[in-house]
Amino acid sequence: MQHLPKFMTYKDHSKAILTLGLPLIGGHLGQIAIGATDTIMVGWFSVEALAAVTLASTYFFVLFIFGSGFAFAIMPMVAAFAAEEDETAIRRATRMGLWLSMAFGLLVLPVMFWSEPILRLLGQSDALASEAAKYLRVAGFGVVPALLVMVLKSYLAALERTQIVLWITLIAAVVNALANYALIFGNWGAPALGVVGAATASVITQSVSLVGVVLYILLIVPQHQLFVRMWRADTQMLLRVFRLGLPIGLTTLSEVGLFAASAVMMGWLGTIPLAAHGIAVQLASITFMVHLGLSNVATIRAGNAYGRRDRAHMARGGIAVIVMSVLFAALTTFVFVGFPEPLIDLFMQDSEPARLQIIAIGTGLLIMAALFQLVDGAQAIALGLLRGVQDTKMPMWMAAFSYWGVGVPSSYLLGFTFGFDGIGVWAGLVLGLGVASVLLNARFWGVTLKKVGPTPPLPDPSALQKAI
Repeated sequence: MQHLPKFMTYKDHSKAILTLGLPLIGGHLGQIAIGATDTIMVGWFSVEALAAVTLASTYFFVLFIFGSGFAFAIMPMVAAFAAEEDETAIRRATRMGLWLSMAFGLLVLPVMFWSEPILRLLGQSDALASEAAKYLRVAGFGVVPALLVMVLKSYLAALERTQIVLWITLIAAVVNALANYALIFGNWGAPALGVVGAATASVITQSVSLVGVVLYILLIVPQHQLFVRMWRADTQMLLRVFRLGLPIGLTTLSEVGLFAASAVMMGWLGTIPLAAHGIAVQLASITFMVHLGLSNVATIRAGNAYGRRDRAHMARGGIAVIVMSVLFAALTTFVFVGFPEPLIDLFMQDSEPARLQIIAIGTGLLIMAALFQLVDGAQAIALGLLRGVQDTKMPMWMAAFSYWGVGVPSSYLLGFTFGFDGIGVWAGLVLGLGVASVLLNARFWGVTLKKVGPTPPLPDPSALQKAI
């Protein structure tokens, strides 16, 4: 890893953030392209299939993102160990992240397989629950490889090997598109499987991604010997990863659960509102990937600064990444408010009977999505900075309160009690994310950052000029 100078200007930080962050953002966009491809192609198949896959994907993602907490924990740990030049600790942490992720994936497989009665308990219609369960019975087999890929990508990103993270994701996106085209519609001699075809394509994609990232590590980063004696337990490091990763998983689960609850509520309103919700969420998720990539950069760079106990570097980097997030939020707000219809049209055939209804509902939802761009990005960056300094327990409680104490009740009250339907449900999302952004930023800037130290003394001007 390239060692950073002790002092960097905001311009230096911005360049470093873009160098590290653009491949990560590209990787996240490639990942979301996989979901967008599923949504678009299933939407071409039928609106009923689109509603079912929207529901099923939300169900899958809630469980997947909970288990991803261990992968997210690896990123700040490896970044800090790399700053300390402790290769043994890098290997130990990553291995135990793989252990925990595999164990979680195996535990949730039954919940994927027997999802239909759970979806019915959540108030979904028999037809919708049955179709979504068909997807999940196949897609569930991809959760283990997907979680293992997350751990290995976090390991590589923390070592600032972000280019390969991008390329593996882009290859996976191409594989997913081809497999979807074949298996959903029955092209190239394949059977036309509809939602089951989309699920099968996802499992194929996740497996290809795992093979690709493992081969890269074996060939290019052999010095860490990640897969040598993988069976050997390391209880001390396993507990350390678990203690850091569980709060991260629960925090992320709280946020994703907020969006999952909104999908369930939209399902109560009917198939067409749920289909419109699926399109709007997909578009909002695409733009959120930029904020998530910047959040990952914040985690890596804060983790590196934390390993060196460099408070000044961490603070300047944090400000720089927040400014970038705000600028991008302003751009996406303009696009969502200014061009909603052509964006929504991407997900439907012109001949779709419910097209005008979906556009009408989706346009209002995109306006609400534009409103929460700023607060969603702000809370994501704050979480990234807090994870970088391995502060995860209090943020977990703040997130739970914001998303479930404020967001979910507000969505229900505004959507159903006050009768604003889908717009009200999404307004609740804005309120929950807004409270989270205020609390999490106050935690980092008002409490956590002050505990990082001692701040290294700045060099004299002549030495500084030479360093830069």
